[in-house]
Amino acid sequence: MSNEKTITPASGYMMLFLFLILFFGSIAAIVMFRHPLFGLGILAALIMLPGFVMVNPNGSRVLLLFGKYIGTIRENGLYWVNPFYTKTKMSLRARNFDSERLKVNDKMGNPIIISTILVWRVSDTHKAAFDVDNYENFVRIQTDAAVRELASKYPYDNFADEGLDEDITLRSSMGEVNEALEKELEERLAIAGIEVLESRIGYLAYANEIASAMLKRQQATAIVAARHKIVEGAVSMVEMALNELSKKNVVDLDEERKAAMVSNLMVILCGDKDASPIVNAGTLNH
Repeated sequence: MSNEKTITPASGYMMLFLFLILFFGSIAAIVMFRHPLFGLGILAALIMLPGFVMVNPNGSRVLLLFGKYIGTIRENGLYWVNPFYTKTKMSLRARNFDSERLKVNDKMGNPIIISTILVWRVSDTHKAAFDVDNYENFVRIQTDAAVRELASKYPYDNFADEGLDEDITLRSSMGEVNEALEKELEERLAIAGIEVLESRIGYLAYANEIASAMLKRQQATAIVAARHKIVEGAVSMVEMALNELSKKNVVDLDEERKAAMVSNLMVILCGDKDASPIVNAGTLNH
């Protein structure tokens, strides 16, 4: 529950008018009447002066009187408050925070480099001022802790060839990961009266010591997948060729000739280099 108390002090323009009358009127009275008693008016005007406070748009002032919380001014304008109030300035604007690139371990124990971008603002000035020591430093530390916690829950990528097929990964499920990160940050920063407007992963990569090995693994996986598609297509093409030759009675092939034809076609279709054909000008036997 919020303990913030929003107040609207007296108008500063009216008090400014009274200050000017009291200050310059007292000076004029001293000059005219030559009586030091009018100096009390100047003293009173100088005591009034610290009571003026200006609040800019999306700004606030937290007021204290000898350690007691009085309230928070949220509306922008010129105000006058008790001159003995302590007035702490606190911005309510949205702020960006780009965390440092942290080296952490993912769910599978692989070292990764990760950072986050956080957009936040103060929503409860009482909590931000009194429930934590330094709310800006609190945001930085808790963001780093949330990123470490998030990285340990999900793997960097899927490894289906090893039977590790995760529904959510850091690399391919950015929407779900960013949503989980935002929820984690909201829970951690609520104690400081911080509202999380947006959070997302800003940088994600394998650590340097395994980056090369993981790149080779990804390349090998891609090559295997491509070869699988090539072989699958080659088998279909050979099957179609044999069926068409048999259906149209182009040539009558025995099992040995079929095996030789299948072997030649598979070599040509599955090879990673262009085949160099040899024209047979003789018969099937030569």
